[in-house]
Amino acid sequence: MTLVSNEQSYVPAHLAIEAMRDNGYKNTAYAVAELIDNSIQADASFVQLICGEREEELATRKTKRINKIAILDNGTGMNEEVLKMALQFGNGTRLGKTNRSGIGRFGMGLPASSISQCKRVDVWSWQDGVENATHIYLDIDEVKKGERQTMPNPVKMDIPQIWHEAGAEFGESGTLVVWSKLDRMMWSKASTLIDNSEALIGRMYRKFINQGITKIQMSAFDIETPYELTIDKYALPNDPIYLMNDTSCPEPFNKEPMFNSFDERTFTINFENEMHDVVVKLSYAKEEARLKPNAGATQYGKHAAKNVGISIVRAGRELDIDQSLVLQYDPTERWWGVEVEFPPSLDELMGVTNNKQSARNFADIMNMVDKDKDLDSLLKSGKSFDQVIAELEEEGDPRAPLLEIAIYIKNQLSCIRALLKQQTSGMKSKERYTSKNNAEQTATDLTNQRKDMGFIGTSDKDEEHSTEEKQTEIEEELVDSGVDEDVAKQLAANTVSNNLKYLFAPSSLESDALFTVRPRGGAINIILNTRHPGYEHLVEVLEDEVENCEQKELAERLNKASEGLRLLLMAWARYEDELPDGLMKENAQNARSDWGRVAKSFLRKY
Repeated sequence: MTLVSNEQSYVPAHLAIEAMRDNGYKNTAYAVAELIDNSIQADASFVQLICGEREEELATRKTKRINKIAILDNGTGMNEEVLKMALQFGNGTRLGKTNRSGIGRFGMGLPASSISQCKRVDVWSWQDGVENATHIYLDIDEVKKGERQTMPNPVKMDIPQIWHEAGAEFGESGTLVVWSKLDRMMWSKASTLIDNSEALIGRMYRKFINQGITKIQMSAFDIETPYELTIDKYALPNDPIYLMNDTSCPEPFNKEPMFNSFDERTFTINFENEMHDVVVKLSYAKEEARLKPNAGATQYGKHAAKNVGISIVRAGRELDIDQSLVLQYDPTERWWGVEVEFPPSLDELMGVTNNKQSARNFADIMNMVDKDKDLDSLLKSGKSFDQVIAELEEEGDPRAPLLEIAIYIKNQLSCIRALLKQQTSGMKSKERYTSKNNAEQTATDLTNQRKDMGFIGTSDKDEEHSTEEKQTEIEEELVDSGVDEDVAKQLAANTVSNNLKYLFAPSSLESDALFTVRPRGGAINIILNTRHPGYEHLVEVLEDEVENCEQKELAERLNKASEGLRLLLMAWARYEDELPDGLMKENAQNARSDWGRVAKSFLRKY
């Protein structure tokens, strides 16, 4: 009797390879990026993405679809020994912790990214002339049918002629990777793939492109006429913090940065008894980028809207845009930028995934800081921040060295948002207070009536000054109050030229007051405190543009303003309630009554 062996492989190849196809690449552009990683790691100064299209017959029409995709580079190429490992999952030349100086590491990029998009990948590589190229391949159908269970040996093989004709540059050394049997592509047309890849690739490799280390060309051709490129362009740097020159940002910020640098700080982290630097850069939009009405609707504004978040960069190559701290409902979030760059030696600490699309540990800590989840418990018992960090480190908590960075970013973003709000407040002031048909004109007319009745104010004596003197005095007062000089000049000119008595200007005041009153130049200058919550709830929410708002958003803004007004009145009521009986309470009550009488006369017209 012959016994049948029940021994089975832990990982049957035909089942495992199909499961490996679902390896988490967000789309085809991210999968292509893995191949570009390999090219840059091989010191390529030139990389070309090439899409070969073929006309196909559909039910009602003919259309061109991508039939093959290739990545060509002029890097150092691979010898036979390295080429044998190229299509093995988890193998590679950069797996150890002592060999992490570049963007590669995991030994998964070439095979994993390839089978996520196609059923066959062919690799040619050469080191002494393209005529000596060596070839290896992986075909999923062969593996699933049991026709091949082991990696074939590399063999010398000529590169097909179509790639010689479509390829722009075959160096003395290099590599060509070709995907065919495409069955999982997100985009079927070359133009769509290239358009979507252009922004992503330009952002991922912006530092390499900007520094002239690597050029990345994107091309398309018809399989029948490979010598005629239908698309041919180079990727430009796409800088999400907008501090680079000569980028893909539309005019007028394609040649010069659209943002200003806000801060840059290096955090030195002790990880596994070695010191590693993490560099954080923050930026914010220049005023000239936001001067145009509806700046968000401009081409450069739309460009910025696609780059919102914290750019996580590993060894010069972006992994992801983390949106943990982004206020999703606020379109002004597009006007700030944050970049966090770290070395590959911190991969375990940051939680870098094997497809290099995210840094999970960093994302977790940012999400925790954003939601304040568990943060209070971490900082409880009156312990200092350093004590908390020390305790977390003792417990081996990976959040310890990242917590300081996360809190720093959150705090700096609060400052940047306040600065951006100041920018828009100034611009709104220019637009809002330049017409005579507004509340300021009504209040001016009513004030003149009160003066005729004998009610004289402190500001009235300056009305006798010349036009130039009044304008200069008002402008100086506004600048002293922290208002931008350009805004102050326009507001002062508008007030004096229209003979207005009142002027509103927003400024970030070191005060608990919602507003302050500063008479000067014959005008009553009302400085609104942008740091006070009342500004957001009562002023800003009502002054934002309404032309493009949906009914739901308008209703939400009105409800917010209504609640803000009620809270403001309740705050005054509580203020009176807490005053002790006597002169102070009587003065407050009298002030309320006197103000009410003036308000009654001002509001009666409405």
